[in-house]
Amino acid sequence: MKIAFTTSDKVHINAHFGWAKEIEVYEISDEGYSFLETLSFGGDLKEDGNEDKLVPKLKALEDCTIVYVSAIGGSAAARLIKKGVTPVKARSEADEIQDVLERLVQTLKGSPPPWLRKALQKKDRNFEDELEEDATV
Repeated sequence: MKIAFTTSDKVHINAHFGWAKEIEVYEISDEGYSFLETLSFGGDLKEDGNEDKLVPKLKALEDCTIVYVSAIGGSAAARLIKKGVTPVKARSEADEIQDVLERLVQTLKGSPPPWLRKALQKKDRNFEDELEEDATV
């Protein structure tokens, strides 16, 4: 699964989602993790109330399961969740990406907490599953 991190220094989870100029993306499993890419965003990202600035980020993160942030607005969080991406707030801006990745690998080897199991299940579903579910409602 893909995990993303908002960062200003490629080491810490220290960037607000809406203001982040870079988002680091990793592939992770119970066997380990590897760096995939850095997503870069330009423009006036600090302009509050400008929901358009979120569109490229939301599109770029569609195939991620989780995005770790230092902070995120309610609207952005809701839009991520609607796309099946779980936003997770870091404990502090001193949290290091590598530490979180290592803890996640260990968690995946054992018994993931309910929130992580739910996030994993969302990404395992495919389009046909969702159509079937919509038809039964």
